[in-house]
Amino acid sequence: MNPTRIRTAMLPLLLAGLLPLPAQSAEPAKGPIQRELSAELAQARREVRAELATARAELETENLDVGNSLRLGKAGNGAGEELPKAEITPRGDFLIEGKAVAIDAGQREQLLAYRGHVIDIAKAGIDIGERSALLALDTVDRGLFSLIVGALTGSLEHKLEKTIKATVEPGVLQICRSLPSLLDSQQRLAASLPQFRPYATLDADDMEDCENEVRHEFARR
Repeated sequence: MNPTRIRTAMLPLLLAGLLPLPAQSAEPAKGPIQRELSAELAQARREVRAELATARAELETENLDVGNSLRLGKAGNGAGEELPKAEITPRGDFLIEGKAVAIDAGQREQLLAYRGHVIDIAKAGIDIGERSALLALDTVDRGLFSLIVGALTGSLEHKLEKTIKATVEPGVLQICRSLPSLLDSQQRLAASLPQFRPYATLDADDMEDCENEVRHEFARR
């Protein structure tokens, strides 16, 4: 699934929409081109919302790929070896290369808790992506005249970046601050289930690195 799939014809408009538009006085009445643009943007919004709603649902109903669910921590087991594919099912089974590992009720509970933490973080990321995409679409939907002026002047780029920063940065930092709970859940599971240990790659340094990298990235904007 590609959560940002929008018709090819929309891409130039989306790119232009990331450029700033100065404050304008009253826009002229919408003509045929502007009405068509507004209709296309409304359709794009529906597509974004629908596809990200599907992504959220898939998180709940599909197996969680332990190795690829979060790009955090050190890859593999630190020795450069590729680990077998490991998954946690919605029922709390732990699969390695599709085969269920024997677990008891307590381990199943820990697997479900870990899965829940990862899914919560993934959903938070989807929410941030949705807000950013809709904000960009709203910026484009300002009238053809404003769109042209904005593309020429570049005066709204700074304003849009400030708006995105104010909207997105707190959410991303909140994800970073949720990592201690994930780490605790990971460590409990790794202590209980030896087969999971090679996949327990998140460590305390990742939490500090997360916030530092986010602040550094947004400071450049």
